[in-house]
Amino acid sequence: MEAILNRFGVLFDPSWRGLVHVVDILLVTYLTYRLLKLVRGTRAWRVVLGIGVFVLALALSDFLGLRTLHWLLDKATVLAPVALVILFLPELRQAIDGFARVGLWSGRLIGGDISVEETIIEQIVTASSEMAEDHTGALIVIERNNHLDDIAGNGVPVHADVTAPLLGAIFYEGNPLHDGAVIVRERQVLAAACRLPMSESSHIGDKYHMRHRAGIGVSEQSDAVVVIVSEERGSIQLAIDGELIAISDQEELATRLRKELIIAKPKRTARLRKKADKSEEPTLP
Repeated sequence: MEAILNRFGVLFDPSWRGLVHVVDILLVTYLTYRLLKLVRGTRAWRVVLGIGVFVLALALSDFLGLRTLHWLLDKATVLAPVALVILFLPELRQAIDGFARVGLWSGRLIGGDISVEETIIEQIVTASSEMAEDHTGALIVIERNNHLDDIAGNGVPVHADVTAPLLGAIFYEGNPLHDGAVIVRERQVLAAACRLPMSESSHIGDKYHMRHRAGIGVSEQSDAVVVIVSEERGSIQLAIDGELIAISDQEELATRLRKELIIAKPKRTARLRKKADKSEEPTLP
Protein backbone atom coordinates (compact mmCIF):
# COMPACT_ATOMS: atom_id res chain seq x y z
CA MET A 1 0.00 0.00 0.00
CA GLU A 2 2.86 2.35 0.85
CA ALA A 3 4.44 1.70 -2.55
CA ILE A 4 1.17 2.64 -4.29
CA LEU A 5 0.91 5.86 -2.27
CA ASN A 6 4.50 6.72 -3.14
CA ARG A 7 3.75 6.26 -6.85
CA PHE A 8 0.71 8.55 -6.57
CA GLY A 9 2.85 11.05 -4.71
CA VAL A 10 5.17 11.31 -7.73
CA LEU A 11 2.25 12.67 -9.77
CA PHE A 12 2.07 15.74 -7.53
CA ASP A 13 5.79 16.37 -7.80
CA PRO A 14 6.13 19.94 -9.24
CA SER A 15 9.34 18.98 -11.03
CA TRP A 16 9.74 17.93 -14.68
CA ARG A 17 9.67 14.25 -13.58
CA GLY A 18 6.16 14.63 -12.18
CA LEU A 19 4.91 16.24 -15.39
CA VAL A 20 6.35 13.39 -17.48
CA HIS A 21 4.50 10.84 -15.32
CA VAL A 22 1.21 12.73 -15.73
CA VAL A 23 1.62 12.93 -19.52
CA ASP A 24 2.56 9.23 -19.60
CA ILE A 25 -0.61 8.21 -17.72
CA LEU A 26 -2.83 10.47 -19.84
CA LEU A 27 -1.41 9.03 -23.08
CA VAL A 28 -1.94 5.43 -21.94
CA THR A 29 -5.48 6.27 -20.78
CA TYR A 30 -6.31 7.93 -24.09
CA LEU A 31 -4.89 5.06 -26.16
CA THR A 32 -6.79 2.49 -24.07
CA TYR A 33 -10.03 4.46 -24.49
CA ARG A 34 -9.60 4.77 -28.27
CA LEU A 35 -8.72 1.09 -28.68
CA LEU A 36 -11.75 0.03 -26.63
CA LYS A 37 -13.92 2.36 -28.69
CA LEU A 38 -12.46 0.84 -31.87
CA VAL A 39 -13.50 -2.71 -30.93
CA ARG A 40 -16.80 -1.75 -29.26
CA GLY A 41 -19.72 -3.63 -30.77
CA THR A 42 -17.52 -6.07 -32.69
CA ARG A 43 -16.43 -9.66 -32.07
CA ALA A 44 -13.28 -8.24 -30.47
CA TRP A 45 -15.39 -6.56 -27.79
CA ARG A 46 -16.74 -9.95 -26.69
CA VAL A 47 -13.16 -11.27 -26.60
CA VAL A 48 -12.14 -8.34 -24.37
CA LEU A 49 -15.01 -9.14 -21.99
CA GLY A 50 -13.93 -12.78 -21.97
CA ILE A 51 -10.37 -11.75 -21.04
CA GLY A 52 -11.79 -9.68 -18.18
CA VAL A 53 -13.72 -12.69 -16.87
CA PHE A 54 -10.56 -14.84 -17.15
CA VAL A 55 -8.47 -12.34 -15.15
CA LEU A 56 -11.22 -12.08 -12.52
CA ALA A 57 -11.42 -15.89 -12.21
CA LEU A 58 -7.62 -16.06 -11.86
CA ALA A 59 -7.65 -13.52 -9.03
CA LEU A 60 -10.63 -15.08 -7.25
CA SER A 61 -9.21 -18.59 -7.43
CA ASP A 62 -6.03 -17.36 -5.73
CA PHE A 63 -7.97 -15.39 -3.12
CA LEU A 64 -10.34 -18.28 -2.29
CA GLY A 65 -7.55 -20.84 -2.19
CA LEU A 66 -8.79 -22.90 -5.16
CA ARG A 67 -5.31 -24.19 -5.90
CA THR A 68 -6.10 -26.62 -8.72
CA LEU A 69 -8.21 -24.10 -10.63
CA HIS A 70 -5.66 -21.36 -10.03
CA TRP A 71 -2.84 -23.62 -11.26
CA LEU A 72 -4.72 -24.38 -14.50
CA LEU A 73 -5.57 -20.74 -15.13
CA ASP A 74 -2.03 -19.63 -14.28
CA LYS A 75 -0.53 -22.11 -16.78
CA ALA A 76 -3.00 -20.94 -19.43
CA THR A 77 -1.61 -17.40 -19.19
CA VAL A 78 1.66 -18.65 -20.76
CA LEU A 79 -0.21 -19.10 -24.05
CA ALA A 80 -1.98 -15.73 -23.71
CA PRO A 81 0.20 -13.75 -26.20
CA VAL A 82 -0.25 -16.33 -28.97
CA ALA A 83 -3.97 -16.68 -28.24
CA LEU A 84 -4.46 -12.91 -28.35
CA VAL A 85 -2.72 -12.62 -31.72
CA ILE A 86 -4.98 -15.36 -33.16
CA LEU A 87 -8.17 -13.93 -31.66
CA PHE A 88 -7.43 -10.33 -32.62
CA LEU A 89 -5.87 -10.99 -36.02
CA PRO A 90 -8.52 -9.04 -38.04
CA GLU A 91 -8.44 -6.15 -35.57
CA LEU A 92 -4.63 -6.06 -35.48
CA ARG A 93 -4.52 -5.90 -39.26
CA GLN A 94 -7.08 -3.10 -39.21
CA ALA A 95 -5.05 -1.18 -36.62
CA ILE A 96 -1.80 -1.59 -38.56
CA ASP A 97 -3.34 -0.71 -41.95
CA GLY A 98 -4.95 2.46 -40.63
CA PHE A 99 -3.34 3.47 -37.34
CA ALA A 100 -4.72 6.96 -37.85
CA ARG A 101 -8.14 5.58 -36.87
CA VAL A 102 -6.91 5.49 -33.26
CA GLY A 103 -7.29 9.24 -33.49
CA LEU A 104 -3.73 10.50 -33.14
CA TRP A 105 -3.73 12.30 -36.47
CA SER A 106 -5.98 12.90 -39.40
CA GLY A 107 -6.03 10.33 -42.19
CA ARG A 108 -6.03 13.14 -44.71
CA LEU A 109 -2.70 14.39 -43.40
CA ILE A 110 -1.11 11.02 -44.09
CA GLY A 111 -2.11 10.61 -47.70
CA GLY A 112 -2.15 14.24 -48.79
CA ASP A 113 -5.08 16.20 -50.17
CA ILE A 114 -7.39 13.68 -51.77
CA SER A 115 -10.45 15.36 -53.23
CA VAL A 116 -13.10 14.05 -55.59
CA GLU A 117 -14.34 16.33 -58.35
CA GLU A 118 -17.87 17.72 -58.30
CA THR A 119 -18.71 16.11 -61.64
CA ILE A 120 -17.79 12.64 -60.29
CA ILE A 121 -20.06 13.15 -57.29
CA GLU A 122 -22.90 14.20 -59.60
CA GLN A 123 -22.48 11.01 -61.65
CA ILE A 124 -22.50 8.83 -58.52
CA VAL A 125 -25.56 10.62 -57.12
CA THR A 126 -27.44 10.27 -60.42
CA ALA A 127 -26.60 6.58 -60.74
CA SER A 128 -27.47 5.83 -57.10
CA SER A 129 -30.83 7.62 -57.33
CA GLU A 130 -31.77 5.81 -60.54
CA MET A 131 -30.81 2.42 -59.11
CA ALA A 132 -32.76 3.14 -55.91
CA GLU A 133 -35.87 3.93 -57.97
CA ASP A 134 -35.46 0.66 -59.90
CA HIS A 135 -34.64 -1.33 -56.73
CA THR A 136 -31.26 -2.31 -58.12
CA GLY A 137 -28.76 -3.24 -55.43
CA ALA A 138 -25.37 -1.53 -55.57
CA LEU A 139 -22.15 -1.06 -53.60
CA ILE A 140 -19.97 1.90 -54.59
CA VAL A 141 -16.75 2.24 -52.59
CA ILE A 142 -15.12 5.65 -53.01
CA GLU A 143 -11.48 5.81 -51.97
CA ARG A 144 -10.05 8.67 -49.97
CA ASN A 145 -6.52 8.32 -48.57
CA ASN A 146 -6.35 4.57 -47.97
CA HIS A 147 -5.85 2.78 -51.29
CA LEU A 148 -7.81 -0.46 -51.62
CA ASP A 149 -5.52 -2.26 -54.07
CA ASP A 150 -5.94 -5.59 -52.24
CA ILE A 151 -9.72 -5.42 -52.58
CA ALA A 152 -9.57 -4.15 -56.17
CA GLY A 153 -7.25 -7.06 -56.93
CA ASN A 154 -9.93 -9.64 -56.18
CA GLY A 155 -12.33 -8.04 -58.67
CA VAL A 156 -12.36 -7.38 -62.41
CA PRO A 157 -10.26 -4.40 -63.61
CA VAL A 158 -12.32 -1.69 -65.33
CA HIS A 159 -10.21 1.52 -65.43
CA ALA A 160 -12.98 3.60 -67.01
CA ASP A 161 -14.22 7.11 -66.27
CA VAL A 162 -16.98 7.32 -63.67
CA THR A 163 -20.33 7.93 -65.37
CA ALA A 164 -23.89 7.23 -64.31
CA PRO A 165 -24.59 4.94 -67.33
CA LEU A 166 -21.45 2.89 -66.58
CA LEU A 167 -22.40 2.39 -62.92
CA GLY A 168 -25.96 1.51 -63.91
CA ALA A 169 -24.69 -1.01 -66.47
CA ILE A 170 -22.31 -2.65 -63.98
CA PHE A 171 -25.04 -3.21 -61.40
CA TYR A 172 -27.69 -4.25 -63.94
CA GLU A 173 -28.96 -7.66 -62.85
CA GLY A 174 -28.05 -9.30 -66.15
CA ASN A 175 -24.42 -8.16 -65.93
CA PRO A 176 -21.97 -10.77 -64.54
CA LEU A 177 -20.21 -7.95 -62.65
CA HIS A 178 -23.29 -6.83 -60.70
CA ASP A 179 -22.67 -9.15 -57.74
CA GLY A 180 -20.02 -7.27 -55.78
CA ALA A 181 -18.71 -3.75 -55.27
CA VAL A 182 -17.06 -1.20 -57.51
CA ILE A 183 -13.98 0.70 -56.33
CA VAL A 184 -13.83 4.36 -57.38
CA ARG A 185 -10.45 6.08 -57.33
CA GLU A 186 -10.50 9.78 -58.22
CA ARG A 187 -12.07 9.93 -61.74
CA GLN A 188 -12.08 6.20 -62.51
CA VAL A 189 -13.94 3.02 -61.70
CA LEU A 190 -10.88 1.00 -60.73
CA ALA A 191 -12.54 -2.44 -60.52
CA ALA A 192 -15.93 -4.14 -60.31
CA ALA A 193 -17.29 -7.37 -58.76
CA CYS A 194 -15.00 -6.86 -55.76
CA ARG A 195 -15.45 -8.86 -52.56
CA LEU A 196 -15.49 -6.72 -49.42
CA PRO A 197 -14.67 -7.72 -45.83
CA MET A 198 -17.80 -8.39 -43.78
CA SER A 199 -18.42 -6.40 -40.61
CA GLU A 200 -19.03 -8.42 -37.45
CA SER A 201 -20.51 -5.51 -35.52
CA SER A 202 -23.42 -6.43 -33.27
CA HIS A 203 -24.94 -2.96 -33.78
CA ILE A 204 -26.09 -3.76 -37.31
CA GLY A 205 -29.82 -4.43 -37.27
CA ASP A 206 -31.38 -7.66 -38.50
CA LYS A 207 -33.00 -5.85 -41.42
CA TYR A 208 -29.56 -5.25 -42.96
CA HIS A 209 -27.94 -8.19 -44.71
CA MET A 210 -24.79 -9.04 -46.67
CA ARG A 211 -24.58 -5.91 -48.82
CA HIS A 212 -24.78 -3.57 -45.83
CA ARG A 213 -22.40 -5.65 -43.74
CA ALA A 214 -19.89 -5.58 -46.59
CA GLY A 215 -20.21 -1.81 -46.97
CA ILE A 216 -19.77 -1.24 -43.23
CA GLY A 217 -16.89 -3.73 -43.15
CA VAL A 218 -14.76 -1.88 -45.70
CA SER A 219 -15.52 1.46 -44.00
CA GLU A 220 -14.29 -0.01 -40.70
CA GLN A 221 -10.97 -1.01 -42.23
CA SER A 222 -10.36 2.13 -44.31
CA ASP A 223 -11.41 5.76 -44.65
CA ALA A 224 -13.50 5.00 -47.76
CA VAL A 225 -16.99 6.38 -48.25
CA VAL A 226 -19.42 3.63 -49.31
CA VAL A 227 -22.73 4.20 -51.09
CA ILE A 228 -25.12 1.31 -50.46
CA VAL A 229 -28.30 0.96 -52.53
CA SER A 230 -30.77 -1.55 -51.11
CA GLU A 231 -32.38 -3.89 -53.62
CA GLU A 232 -35.28 -4.78 -51.30
CA ARG A 233 -36.24 -1.31 -50.02
CA GLY A 234 -34.91 0.91 -52.79
CA SER A 235 -33.20 3.05 -50.14
CA ILE A 236 -29.73 4.59 -50.00
CA GLN A 237 -27.31 4.51 -47.08
CA LEU A 238 -23.75 5.73 -46.59
CA ALA A 239 -21.19 3.75 -44.62
CA ILE A 240 -18.48 5.96 -43.10
CA ASP A 241 -16.06 4.95 -40.34
CA GLY A 242 -18.14 1.86 -39.54
CA GLU A 243 -21.35 3.85 -39.14
CA LEU A 244 -24.45 3.54 -41.34
CA ILE A 245 -26.13 6.82 -42.35
CA ALA A 246 -29.61 6.79 -43.86
CA ILE A 247 -30.12 9.09 -46.87
CA SER A 248 -33.57 10.52 -47.46
CA ASP A 249 -33.22 11.96 -50.97
CA GLN A 250 -30.87 12.82 -53.83
CA GLU A 251 -30.06 16.26 -52.42
CA GLU A 252 -28.96 14.88 -49.06
CA LEU A 253 -26.76 12.29 -50.79
CA ALA A 254 -25.04 14.98 -52.84
CA THR A 255 -24.52 17.18 -49.77
CA ARG A 256 -23.07 14.33 -47.72
CA LEU A 257 -20.70 13.24 -50.48
CA ARG A 258 -19.49 16.80 -51.05
CA LYS A 259 -18.83 17.17 -47.33
CA GLU A 260 -16.84 13.93 -47.14
CA LEU A 261 -15.04 13.96 -50.49
CA ILE A 262 -14.39 17.57 -51.48
CA ILE A 263 -11.62 19.23 -49.49
CA ALA A 264 -12.27 22.92 -48.99
CA LYS A 265 -9.54 25.15 -50.35
CA PRO A 266 -7.72 27.33 -47.81
CA LYS A 267 -9.21 30.77 -47.26
CA ARG A 268 -5.87 32.40 -48.06
CA THR A 269 -5.88 30.82 -51.53
CA ALA A 270 -9.42 32.04 -52.11
CA ARG A 271 -8.47 35.57 -51.06
CA LEU A 272 -5.44 35.59 -53.36
CA ARG A 273 -7.55 34.38 -56.27
CA LYS A 274 -10.15 37.07 -55.58
CA LYS A 275 -7.43 39.71 -55.44
CA ALA A 276 -5.98 38.47 -58.74
CA ASP A 277 -9.40 38.60 -60.39
CA LYS A 278 -9.85 42.21 -59.26
CA SER A 279 -6.43 43.19 -60.61
CA GLU A 280 -7.41 41.78 -64.02
CA GLU A 281 -10.58 43.90 -64.21
CA PRO A 282 -10.30 46.62 -66.89
CA THR A 283 -9.90 50.15 -65.57
CA LEU A 284 -12.16 52.86 -66.89
CA PRO A 285 -10.41 55.78 -68.58
